[in-house]
Amino acid sequence: MSSEFILRLIGMIVFSIIGVAVGSFLGQAAAENNSVVSTFTVEQYAFTVGLVGALIGLILTPYITSRPMRSLRALLARISPQALFSAIAGLIVGLVIAVLLSFPLSRLPGLFGDLLPFAAVLIFGYIGVWLFVMRQNDLFAVASQLSGSRAAASGAPGAETPSGANWADSRTILLDTSVIIDGRIADIARTGFLPGALLIPRFVLNELQYIADSPDSLRRQRGRRGMEVLAQLQREPTIPVRMSDIDVEGVREVDDKLVILARQLKCPVLTNDYNLNRIAELQGVTVLNVNELANAVKSVLLPGEMLSVRVIQEGKEYAQGVGYMDDGTMVVIENGREFMDKEIGVVVTKVLQTAAGRMIFARPEDQRSSER
Repeated sequence: MSSEFILRLIGMIVFSIIGVAVGSFLGQAAAENNSVVSTFTVEQYAFTVGLVGALIGLILTPYITSRPMRSLRALLARISPQALFSAIAGLIVGLVIAVLLSFPLSRLPGLFGDLLPFAAVLIFGYIGVWLFVMRQNDLFAVASQLSGSRAAASGAPGAETPSGANWADSRTILLDTSVIIDGRIADIARTGFLPGALLIPRFVLNELQYIADSPDSLRRQRGRRGMEVLAQLQREPTIPVRMSDIDVEGVREVDDKLVILARQLKCPVLTNDYNLNRIAELQGVTVLNVNELANAVKSVLLPGEMLSVRVIQEGKEYAQGVGYMDDGTMVVIENGREFMDKEIGVVVTKVLQTAAGRMIFARPEDQRSSER
């Protein structure tokens, strides 16, 4: 039994009682006007109006109880914590100013003394909310600067925090569907290089579930892998993972919702989607790209250095062989086809950085010895 159905029943009972009371009053008034005391007329009025009240309560109760609360909850979920806190603080300051002015305003003669205190509450409350929300970034920057100054004076570890840093920038990271499916996020988060909580909106979970239920076996396998990665993240006690029902109204695409939500919360987006990366950067959103991180931590090799690699496949050009390092970096070996399925020593001749990652060109060590 749903909560809305229970509210309908309660509303029907309450409105029917009100209708019976109103109907009895109308019946008695009608009997007195006609100078005829008729119990049946009073009961008839009470039954009819009570039945109408029960019908009104059954239909209208959700529209005056659960649905407005649901809309209010969705509205509050779309507002960033920083904006919500600023609005509440501004309302308090505005009401305090209105209370201080209410006494002198109430001493004014006539209608002014009755209306101006109430008008001051409305005007200063609105001005306080508007002003604090408009200058929320400056207010939080000042608060962060003051807290950093206190930490520096007391010798606390947080003394080196930048003065204009936003708390949401370092404590909340939005996760994209692609980075969840990728799976490397679990290993990265376990190392402690991601400061703060990982926030996963409901629409990202819905997209992940849609992929897991896909009729395509490959997509279905990727979606289930993403579910397993989420479960693994939640089991880690050192990794704060938060699921949220926060949503962006009027937008259908998940990537667009993530960008808008990141701008509202002023937090970065963690992804390995190239298109989302570019769209977010164009709109001024900070992006943490897993692929860029993987390329950054790969070992750096210079021409002339030696390494050992196993040739596992043929290259595109004649007599080329291809192998891979432990971190996945491709090594293209000149004249390496003859060493297929063998591990050989090679000498680096060139290192090429591409959009897909780093590529290393090399030649067999024996070939360099023979050239000498």
